[in-house]
Order: sequence, then C-alpha cells, then structure tokens
Amino acid sequence: MTITTRTLSKLQHFTETKLSQFKEGENYQKLQAMPPLKRWATLLGLFLLSQLIVFGALYLIFGKTVVIGFFASILAGLATGVGALPALFFKNISRNLFNGMLGAAAGVMLAATAFSLLVPGITYGNVIWPGKGIYIVSMGMLLGAAFLHYADRQLPHVHFDSISDVQLSSLKKVWLFIIAITIHNFPEGMSVGVSFGSGEMKNGVVLAIAIALQNIPEGLAVALPLVGLGYNKWKAVGIATVTGLVEPIGGLLGITMVTVFQPILPIAMGFAAGAMLFVISEEIIPETHSEGRSRYATFALMVGFIIMMVLDNMLG
Repeated sequence: MTITTRTLSKLQHFTETKLSQFKEGENYQKLQAMPPLKRWATLLGLFLLSQLIVFGALYLIFGKTVVIGFFASILAGLATGVGALPALFFKNISRNLFNGMLGAAAGVMLAATAFSLLVPGITYGNVIWPGKGIYIVSMGMLLGAAFLHYADRQLPHVHFDSISDVQLSSLKKVWLFIIAITIHNFPEGMSVGVSFGSGEMKNGVVLAIAIALQNIPEGLAVALPLVGLGYNKWKAVGIATVTGLVEPIGGLLGITMVTVFQPILPIAMGFAAGAMLFVISEEIIPETHSEGRSRYATFALMVGFIIMMVLDNMLG
C-alpha cells in the first residue's frame, strides 16, 4: 500500500468517524426530531446567516470586487449540480451527445483562457515589467501545468476519461473520482478569482460563464455512473454538486491573493491559464477523441470557442 493510498484511507476513515459523531450529537438529534417544514426552514436560516457573515467579512476586509468574484465562483461551481440534473431521469446518454458537450466545453475553456487570462495577463505584465509581460505569463503557465502534473501524480484518482465507460465499483473509487474532480475544479475556480482580482470585471464575468458551461457536462459525468451503480438519484446529484463547490475555495484564494499582492497578477493569470490548458489537453480532448468518434467533438469545440469569443467581444 502506497503512502498516498494510506493517506486516502485515513482521510476516508476520519471523515466517516466525524460524520458518525455529528449524527449522534444532541443538536443533530433535535434537528431530526423537528417537523420536516420546520427542519428545512431552520437549515435555510442557518445557511443564510453563514453566508451573511462570510460575505460581510469579505466586503469589510477586501471590498466589493472580492465579494462579486467569490459569488461568481460559487455560481460557476453550482453549474456542476445543474449538469447532473439529467441523472434524475436517465441512466445514460448518447455517446456522441456526451462527446459533443465535452468538446464544446473544451472550446469554451480555450477561448476563455486565451482572451480572459493570457491576453490581459501579458498586458498587466508589460505594465509592471515593460516588454517582459509575455515571458512572465509564460513562466506562470509552466508553473500551472507543473502544479497540475504534480497533483495528478501524487493524488490517487480515477481519470476523467474512464468515468463515462467504467462503472464505479466501490466507495474507494468514488473517493478517487471526487479527488480527480477536485484537482480540476480548484484551478478553474482560482482562474475566476484571479480574473476578478485584476479589477477587470468583464474578464471575470466571461471566465465565470466559461467555467460554468464547462462544469455542466462534468457534473453529468459524475452523476450518471453513481446512478448506474445504484446510488439514490438525488444523492448522486448532491455528490456532483459538492465536487463543484471546491471552486469557490480556489476563487477566494485567487482573488484575495492578487488583490493583496498586485505584482503577482501576471504570474497568477499565467498559472491559471497553464492549469486550465493542462486539464483540456490531458483529460477533456483525449476523452472526446476516444473510440474514433472525434468529429462531433471537433466541430463542437469550434462552436464553443466561437461562442465564447463572441461573448467576450460583446462584453468588451
């Protein structure tokens, strides 16, 4: 058993233990004893109160831009849950349709990476280091790709391209897949935060839309195998939604980092772009070109790229 596998097993055991302790707690028992309507109203009230505290603190410490960026990264993450909703009605979908969705997502991400991260990153780099912006951003791209490569090697997980064909057979594989999605979603959320942290609201909005569109087929790829495995459909949708909610963490880190340390903005934008390009090339495109069915995905990628390019131009 490798170190990473032992670490994963310990993490799983720790989570299950804490969850069991929480369910045995007095407050949880009181909550469960409430009538359903009152219980959900209480949970909703607690959630809204927590959000008021979080957003209020962010506004007081960092200002309006950070709050908007954090909220945008939350919405982008929730798109994973939206994409998982068809799992409530279907156990599988057409392979061509799924490849087309992934191809369009890749095109959207490529356009967003180019127009909302790389181009403005080079511009900001030239302002801080005249004539050297492209080199600073390029260094950031290599760092982003290296980070994803390291995370991919160190964390045990099931690759994205195996999920649509291979049913998950154990709880451990579910955890491995969730880790894989976390690896992908964290830098995506970070890219949204970095864009808002640049002060260019337009770039942040465009990138948030791009990430949300990309998350829709990803959410479906999470939920469908779980339903096929026999999971409750709503639980499968819930798990898919949770995998997307790591994006606000990355978004908050990205936006606060570049807001506080403005000189690192070009490197951060390059880092986010490199990480996203790594995901596109390593996971999404190979999946869409599997089994010799690449033509649908190729045209879908071009359509996705054009749509995002037009949207960027309209908002600009």
